Amino acid sequence: MFLLKCYNNTGFGNGNYLNDEIYLKAIKREDIVGIDNQIEELKHIRPKHILLTGITGYIAQRLLPILVKQGHHVTCCTRDMGRVDSESIVSSHVTIIEVDLLKKEHLKRIPKSIDAAFYLVHSMASGFDDFEELELKCAEHFKEAMENRNVEQVIYLSGIVNTKKLSKHLQSRLNVENALRSHRYALTTLRAGIIVGSGSASFEIIRDLVEKLPIMVTPRWLNTRSQPISVRNVMHCLIGVLLQPFTYNHSYDIGGPDILSYKEMLLRFGKVRGLKRYILVLPILTVRLSSYWLYFVTATSYSLARNLVESMKNEVICRPNNLMEKLGIELLNYETAIQAAFDKIEQNQVISSWKDATSSPVLKKGIHHYIKIPKHGCFVDQRVRPVKQMDQTLKKIWAVGGNTGWYHANFLWEIRGFLDQLFGGVGMRRGRRSDSDIKPGDTIDFWRVILADRKHKRLLLYAEMKLPGEAWLEFKINARNDLIQTATFRPVGVLGRLYWYCVLPFHEIIFNGMINTIVAEN
Repeated sequence: MFLLKCYNNTGFGNGNYLNDEIYLKAIKREDIVGIDNQIEELKHIRPKHILLTGITGYIAQRLLPILVKQGHHVTCCTRDMGRVDSESIVSSHVTIIEVDLLKKEHLKRIPKSIDAAFYLVHSMASGFDDFEELELKCAEHFKEAMENRNVEQVIYLSGIVNTKKLSKHLQSRLNVENALRSHRYALTTLRAGIIVGSGSASFEIIRDLVEKLPIMVTPRWLNTRSQPISVRNVMHCLIGVLLQPFTYNHSYDIGGPDILSYKEMLLRFGKVRGLKRYILVLPILTVRLSSYWLYFVTATSYSLARNLVESMKNEVICRPNNLMEKLGIELLNYETAIQAAFDKIEQNQVISSWKDATSSPVLKKGIHHYIKIPKHGCFVDQRVRPVKQMDQTLKKIWAVGGNTGWYHANFLWEIRGFLDQLFGGVGMRRGRRSDSDIKPGDTIDFWRVILADRKHKRLLLYAEMKLPGEAWLEFKINARNDLIQTATFRPVGVLGRLYWYCVLPFHEIIFNGMINTIVAEN
């Protein structure tokens, strides 16, 4: 059971914690494999109190179970408690506190007795044009908070910056690194380029390109060289430098053994997947055209595509250092990293995905703002069917979208996704992190998961497509074992009302067919 309680006289400060047997499902999943030996070697490090920021992000979700397995007590900072995965984080060694780094008063919630902190906050995927300013402000607030606590070390995961003319993204990373430096604690910076792992942005974008396009006409930045690194090796580095004095006040570029152009990465990815691909590089595609090319072909948003294109013009090759040798880390080559990622995808064991971590109006305001579905001024499409096979019906509800589809008239959903993409929306490209597992904050095509409560048989989704209003889709099984499928739309103005009546005929097709298929016995 997932219990939130308040600490009393613990020495860890005020906050909430998860109280149950020490157990994390994620320990048995990806990225723990291959790290056990390193954990054994680090037993000389006594359990400490670790602060982990960005807990709903791609890297932090993978780092948390490793820290707990080492015996550390981990205080996790999240901007939205509603996004915490209560089913996979059940440990008396974990504290969850709600902290928005943009709000200085929130940082008072961080306990005083922190030994080391991981700073894993990133805003590149946000729709904010001023993400550099926001990242810098967060870093400055965090530094001030750490200087007022007994922190020995702050570990920051940054990007490789080995050129004078940096993209906005890489310049922001460097600015944050400079802002975090302090004479009151030691800063250790790990600078990575392309991270290869199931669910990572780079991996999924390359996968989209390779699997969708047999022939590619590409921008000239595909000839830019990079040094990709496996997400497992990133975990090795983050754990390895923790409270290691020789890493204090040093920065290290971390990368795998291969230096490849983006074109070579695409071709090698295709080779691992058994796909023959042909790539023609044109020198005439501008940053804007290149960004639109990525946006329409892959699952990325336009804002992220633009930031990525800007960054891809710069070579990201590691400057020599002896970190891997000192930590005894064996680096995975590019092909092995790809195969390891697909092993986890095929086993349905993807822990985190960049698509779920990217910013959206839902995540900016907080999931709790959307849990209460409005009643007044709304259009409602509600359908009820008796459930005869409970386990099977729940399994279907928890598998909706992504590779499974929407159970009926999927071509209509695809058309709606295409139209959404034309108007700058997310479309149907995002899919879902896992074919069977859902947690709050996950993406399912153009929906965002607001509530996923299997115990109480309720799944609530909020639409992130372009709409003249707001939309919710809810699946709930009541005490009488009836499945209640409810689509709620709160229109904005006359355009919103016209939109509802225009799509009403299609609702009869897709929603009626969907609920009938979900409750069907098969």
